[in-house]
Amino acid sequence: MRKVARNSRRDPTESQELLWEALRSGRLAGVTFRRQHPVGEFVLDFFCREAQLAIEIDEPMDRKQERAASERQRDIEDLGIRVLRLPGTLVDTNVSEALAAIEAALGESEASA
Repeated sequence: MRKVARNSRRDPTESQELLWEALRSGRLAGVTFRRQHPVGEFVLDFFCREAQLAIEIDEPMDRKQERAASERQRDIEDLGIRVLRLPGTLVDTNVSEALAAIEAALGESEASA
């Protein structure tokens, strides 16, 4: 999975690249995120270890892909990691709103800790 993650970091989607610029180096609330982070059999788009929060950017998908994404999310949540799914179109058109959703999810993590 590390090789898959490394390759994904080298070739991010536009949405991933845009969000990474806003998250890297603790730029959002001083919290550290990793991108294309391997966890078990999965590679998470973004992961905050402190908050046990994964950020997944969803591109348009068909029903079969949606079903697979739901199963994947359940499996990740079974590992004790919360998953926030953001539409790629939201990140592309309104990164501020996407960041607000991430901050809210981080706040929920702090409240439950």
